[in-house]
Amino acid sequence: MAKPMKNPPTYGVTSVDHALQLAVILQVEGPLTVSEAAERLGVARSTAHRLLSTLVYRDFAVQNEDDRTYRAGPVLEIADRAQSDVTALRAAALGPLRTLVDTLDETANLTIRTGRTVRFIASVECSRALRVGNREGMVFPAHQVTGGLIALAALTDDELTALYAPAPADPAEERPDLPRLRAELRAVRQTGVALNVERSERGLVAVGRAVTDADGRTVAAVSVSMPSVRHSPDRLKEVVTALTTAAEAISAALSEAH
Repeated sequence: MAKPMKNPPTYGVTSVDHALQLAVILQVEGPLTVSEAAERLGVARSTAHRLLSTLVYRDFAVQNEDDRTYRAGPVLEIADRAQSDVTALRAAALGPLRTLVDTLDETANLTIRTGRTVRFIASVECSRALRVGNREGMVFPAHQVTGGLIALAALTDDELTALYAPAPADPAEERPDLPRLRAELRAVRQTGVALNVERSERGLVAVGRAVTDADGRTVAAVSVSMPSVRHSPDRLKEVVTALTTAAEAISAALSEAH
């Protein structure tokens, strides 16, 4: 059977198309300058700069400080390395995440780690007027967020040292205090729970637990995010109990899928 022709949509938006073209170029061909981007797209340098700046803002690109070129960012790196795993994790997690939201009426998330960053691959918002918004697709330094602490706690001290040994490609990347981080990760290993009290964002509290595969390895983290005004030590037990149920359900669904 002949392959159907691929025609551009009649409702296409030029700026969106240009941004997607740049994302593909960065992922497939490597770094490029603003001038090179403008030439490839046939647009003004100012337009190319705005497009690249937007890709940087959404973590699809990163600007190198030394030569001012742009390269593929964390979102593209994660997508390139782990798309099949992400699909399986999302399928296993969406049901338990919705149940978690129904139980606590707080926003629930699923994150995965790639290198020194974590990406939110699923997010279900709660119904409250004051709530933590959808984080799906966003990328954060692993040591700054709950899911990242869960993922880093699965590493040995030697693996953690090796992870943070190379100099960052982006000079603006924040480096953690490793002795302090090791102490925090030991607490996470002991309790199985990571607690983020305004660590990544003012006014936000998050609690997380690990999602494991059939071999017991940590492959993701499930977390609940809430405004700090609704967090209290008395409520923590309820949150951890609901998180444990969700993490076990996701892990079981992953095992069954394999």
